[in-house]
This record gives sequence, structure tokens and C-alpha cells, in this order.
Amino acid sequence: AIEADRIQSLIFYGPPGTGKTSLAQIIANQTKSKFERLSGVESNVADMRRVLSTAANRLENKGQSTILFIDEIHRFNKAQQDVLLPDVESGVVRLIGATTHNPFFFVNSPLVSRSQIFELSPLGEDVLYELLRRALADTERGLGRFKMRADEAALRHLAKVADGDARKALNSLEIAALTTAPANEGFIHIDLAVAEQCIQKKAVVYDGDGDAHYDTISAFIKSMRGSDPDATLYWLAKMIHAGEDPRFIARRIVIHAAEDVGLADPMALVLANAAFQAAEFIGWPEARIPIAEAALYIATANKSNSVITAIDAALGDVRSGRTLPVPEHLRDAHYPGARRLGHGEGYQYAHDFPEHFVVQEYLGADKHYYDPSDQGVEKKIKERVEKWRTLTAQAKAQRPKPKAGPTQPREQEQQ
Repeated sequence: AIEADRIQSLIFYGPPGTGKTSLAQIIANQTKSKFERLSGVESNVADMRRVLSTAANRLENKGQSTILFIDEIHRFNKAQQDVLLPDVESGVVRLIGATTHNPFFFVNSPLVSRSQIFELSPLGEDVLYELLRRALADTERGLGRFKMRADEAALRHLAKVADGDARKALNSLEIAALTTAPANEGFIHIDLAVAEQCIQKKAVVYDGDGDAHYDTISAFIKSMRGSDPDATLYWLAKMIHAGEDPRFIARRIVIHAAEDVGLADPMALVLANAAFQAAEFIGWPEARIPIAEAALYIATANKSNSVITAIDAALGDVRSGRTLPVPEHLRDAHYPGARRLGHGEGYQYAHDFPEHFVVQEYLGADKHYYDPSDQGVEKKIKERVEKWRTLTAQAKAQRPKPKAGPTQPREQEQQ
């Protein structure tokens, strides 16, 4: 399609250094259409309107179409992206967008639906190694003009630490060439030590509001849920290294403590809240300690999802319209006249009874939402709940059955 100059609107999506801009440049070199460039960082709506107006005049007067390349298109907000839509729809321009963010989240749906999406993956270590070797030999565009020798171990290290980013690997090799003094016979020798100095540390692929952000927090939460403390620490360390907001991490820990640990270990929520308060109070780097403590506690705690299952089941009934009236004896009876309406009549105060429990109707229907697990502390809770439910069932069974007739109470009918 590129060679035939028949490409349609495209969006290239992938991490830095995977060839998005290079592909756009290849298209620019091949096409007979006018190739225009804009940047989501540097350009504005006025620039966009100028390019689109010129493209419309060019098509009308010369019959020449226009390809508009927008680098970092996700930097344009939704309103700015909307400016493109009429001319993309009418064919005045064919759009090529490049973005490190998921276009289904960061590019307007109408533009996405009119474009082919190509996801570019990080380059493998072997591919980067070969790219570095070719750069050393290329006298026109590479480093072949230098008298250089590079050890295989050095190139392998650059390829590994670049984390799939070709630009980072090539830039590091160029830094090595420019900063290393020639040795024997005037050759620049790039060994492993030089390579380590030039690239220094692994570049963590992590965008603050894109896929890597959500994928990493997802892996972190699922590692805690799966009771893997080592994986939990690794994903936490990745977020810390990338500069993630400590409050964001702490909020997720609080949610996870209630959702996946719950009443199996109520201290998990207490510790998670303490970690959140610490994160707000002290920030990075010290916040890493209480946050890690809470994450490890949760990862190694007994697990139960009975709380979220129970509340969602109750919400499901309410949302589906299965609403129940408040039983008369449970209604508010503190105001004058309440007793005349029957509100509060017959209510029994639980603390006046043995073990602070009394059988009485609290719901008005035989419905069990809470199903306690036998994990950790909740095992004791389960024993108590089952005891109370048994006593309630026995008391209901001993009640005299009402006489059959049209005035039979609804509650007894359900029994």
C-alpha cells in the first residue's frame, strides 16, 4: 500500500523507539501526495486549520491529495481532534497519527473508526543488537565514520537495557562514540564498562496515564490477590521508580484490602488506611516503606471476597426494584406521634437479652446476602452468623401457623 501510494488514514501506536516516526518518514519519501507534519506538543488549532485549509485548496486547484502526519496526537484534546474530522471524512487529508497511548482511550472515536490501527511492539534484544551492529558499519547515517570497535558484550548490554527502545540504544551508542577517547591505533574501543556508563540504568516503560500505567497497577493488585509477595514488590518498585503518585497506589491498596482480604483479616484495611495517610503526609521516597508494608501484609493475609459479593448482591436486588418496606417495629419512633402510627412498637433491644442477641424480624424477607468464608478471622464470624441464623430459623419454625384465609399475612405466606 505504501509503494502503491494507496494508504488510508493510519494510527501507529506503541512505546517510544519502536519506529512510528520512521514509518511515517518512509511514507513521506514514497508518496506523491503532499506530506504535512504537525506535533501534538508544539502545534495548536490555528496550525491545524491552516494546514487543512491549504490541503483543501491544493486538492481543488491541483488535484493533489494531502497526508497529514501528527506526532503525539494524544496530546491534542478531544475538541482539537474534532477539528480534523470533517476533512478526514471528506478525504481532503489522510491522517497518520503516532501515539504512545492507547488510541481507543486517547483519540476520538470517529477518528479511530476511520483509521487503521497498527500496534508496534518493543523491539527484541536480538533485533536491537543487529541494529547497533549496522549503525557501527553505516558510514552515511550511522557511526561508520568513526574508527570504532565495540565488544559483543557491550552491544548486548545496550540492547538489553534499552528495553525495546531503538532510539535509546542508538543514542547510547552514539554517546559512547563521542565521549570515549581513541586508544591503540586511533580506534575507539567500546567495552562493557563504557556501555554501562553510557546507558546507566534500564529505562522503565511507564506512561503516567496510558496502558503501562493501568497494566502495572493491574499486575500489582492481582499479585496481592494471588498472595505472591515477590511479584507484589516488583510491580510496586516499578511504579515507585517511574514516579507514580503514592496516593494512587495507596488508594488501590485500601480498595484491595476491603475487596479481597475483607473480614478474613480486618487489620488489612486498618494498615492500608495508615499507609494512605503516610503517603499523603510524607510522600516519596519515604512513603515506599509504609506502602510496601501494607502491600506485603495484604499479599500474605488470608483472603475473602465475601464483603464485595454480599454488598453487590444486595445492590442487585435494590436496583432490580425488589425494594422492601421497613418493618413497623424498626421504624423511627423518637418523635411525638410515632407510637400512634405503630412505629417502633414491639422492637426488642438486643442488649437486654442473653449474649446480646434476640430473634426478631429485621428485613421482612428470608434472604441471605452475606456468605462468610472459613478463612482467618472470618471463620469465627461464620460460626456466630450460622448460630444466629439457626436460632432465627428455629424461632420462626415454632411460631403458630396462621389460619388459612384471604387475610393471611404475606410474611407467613412466604414461609
